[in-house]
Formats: sequence, structure tokens, C-alpha cells
Amino acid sequence: MKYRVTVLTPTLVGDGTKLSPIDYMVWRDQVNVLDQNRIFRLLSKGPRLEEYLTQLRKATTLDFASWGGFAQNFAGRRIPFEDASCTPNWNNAPVESLHIPGFVSGNAGPFLPGAALKGALRTAAVFAHAKPSAIRDIANQMTGDRAPRHPAEQFEQQTVGSGGSDRMRAVSITDSANTSRDAFRVFMLRSSTLVAKGPDQYSLGWKQAGRTSTRTEDGTPTFAEMASPGVVFEGDWRENAFLNGEEVRKSLRWNRPVTAATLLDAANQYAAKQLEIHAKYAEWTGLETLRASVADLQKRLEAARNNGSALLAIGWGAGFLSKSAAIGMDDAEHRKVLGMLPYFERAIRSGLPFPKTRRVVFLKNKPAALPGWVELTVA
Repeated sequence: MKYRVTVLTPTLVGDGTKLSPIDYMVWRDQVNVLDQNRIFRLLSKGPRLEEYLTQLRKATTLDFASWGGFAQNFAGRRIPFEDASCTPNWNNAPVESLHIPGFVSGNAGPFLPGAALKGALRTAAVFAHAKPSAIRDIANQMTGDRAPRHPAEQFEQQTVGSGGSDRMRAVSITDSANTSRDAFRVFMLRSSTLVAKGPDQYSLGWKQAGRTSTRTEDGTPTFAEMASPGVVFEGDWRENAFLNGEEVRKSLRWNRPVTAATLLDAANQYAAKQLEIHAKYAEWTGLETLRASVADLQKRLEAARNNGSALLAIGWGAGFLSKSAAIGMDDAEHRKVLGMLPYFERAIRSGLPFPKTRRVVFLKNKPAALPGWVELTVA
């Protein structure tokens, strides 16, 4: 069997590497990634090598007046910005925002790791099969004298199993084939947040280092190399007929076969809940373009359910809602559990909806979409 992933909103699945501001130069509205080995070979023939190495060692960005010719002649690859408006925003951004995460790639080009899909499907399966009382049970575990180190571990094992009885063993997903870089762009994103105005009333804010601003242009931008909408990844999907056999399932205590159909159905249930929460967030913030984008995804979800495909939120920037299987459970109990965790305690104590922030992709310098949404089809 084959799977096909179609990118619906700008998507980044990375390998943890980033382009440092001294690894590239911005010229003609594109990121020119420098071929440093070639540059070293050239400079080693003259007196400028030491000067160049000194700047690499001390500077945060390369001086365009001195080294701009390298961007024109010694670029290993060139990644266009999504829009020319990204260039002035890049020029005004703080240096710490100029480290650009890139899409995972091999020698033949970018590809989508199978693990990114399988992880998202696993979370969806936990969400779809979780009992309503599960979050309350976790809360009770955490109120004892010794809270468990991994409070949700048992919850996950009860839904998808673990070890030899892990239901996800029935499916294997290969990395996709390499695809062309032609449709990859460097997109600009900013982090939006909610600002309380009154009981159940909120306004839009933009995260800035150390504070929150109501002006969009004050929000600290980040930049990322992402696959544009319409990019397609294809790979192999395999199902283990032996593990799905009736007798084997009985011994593993699986009540149903694990197939593409069951996993895609779970993914659509999960996507529906995520989009419901995102739609409410877009309404609170008054971001009309974002609200329209979420509405388009909801329409796409209905079509996916009819044609046997599924929507997933994957990769960098997809946020907490794409990683927590508890988002459909009792909200009060969910907040109670999160409030016991040091990382989330402060956000829960604020009383604002959780999560209150979103990474928002800007298109033509306007907040327009949530990153990471794709459509998965298995044929």
C-alpha cells in the first residue's frame, strides 16, 4: 500500500538543525545558504581568509558590504522568502530570531519521516479510545504523597498498549521519497496570545521578548524553511496481517484490527476537536484571515471523512493541541492536572484558556494560517 501526504498549510518537519545567521546571507528576497568549503578554498589563495574567519568567530551576522558577493556567487542553495515583505522584517528582527530551522533532507532532497506520521496517528488513537474518566484518574494519582514520574503512561498503555501488545506495531510507515525543493520557502511566523479584557472576553496580543504587544509589527518574528501548500510526499504503508489475525488479536487483547481505516478515523476525530478549539481561538482574537483558514480546514475535514482520508497536524509549530490526547476530556480536570506540572503551572494560574498562544504563519505580511496541517491518504 502507498500513502500520500498533501500539505495544506505551511509545514516544517525538521531534524533539529538550524541555519545560523553566519551560514547564510539575505539577498534579493531569498536566503542564500553559503557554501563555506568553497569559500575557504577561494580565500586560502589570498590574504582575506584570516579576516573572514575573524568575522565568523566574532560577528552575529556577516557584513554584507564586505562579503555580499558571496551571497551572489557562492551559495550552495537559495531559498526564496514567501513574500518580499519578509526581507524588511528580517532586517529589523533581533539576531536570536534569525536562526532558521530547515526541513529534514537527504542527499537527494527533502523527505517526510514516517515517524512524524506514526507519532501523530498514535496520539490520535489514544485520543479516540480514551475513557472519559481517564483524566480524573490521572489527577487522583498526582495528589498522593509520591506523584508518578510519568502520570499519563498508564493512560496511554490502556488505549494503545505497550511493548509486544502495542497496537501501533500492526502498521509500519516508511519515510517518504525525496521531493523537489522548488516549492519550499522561508516563511515568517509570530506568536499570538490572549489578553484578558473581562469575564470570558479576550483581545489579541503578540509575543515580544519580555512583554506582550497589541501591535502586530511589534511581535518578534521567527523564520523557518517550510513546505508550501500543495507539496506532496509519498511512501509505503504496510499492515501486519499476522498481528491483525483473530487468534493473535485475542492473545494480545486487541478488540479490533488496526488498519488504515481505523487509524484515519481516529485522526479525523482528533482533528475535529483541534479545529474546534482553534476556531474558538480565532474568534476570540478577531483574526479574520486565520478564522477563514480554520474554516477551510474544517470543510476539508468533512471532505476527507467522505473520501477515506484524514487530516493531521504535524511538525514544528503545530503546538500543544497536536500533542495532547487529553484535549477532549473534562476541561476542569485537565486544567487541574496541568496546574500540577511546573512547566504549565503559571499559565493555568492565569485563568486564561489553555493554551493561550499560537504560532501563526504570515502570508504577504498578514497573519493567515496555523502551521503543520496535512491530508493523509492511504491507497
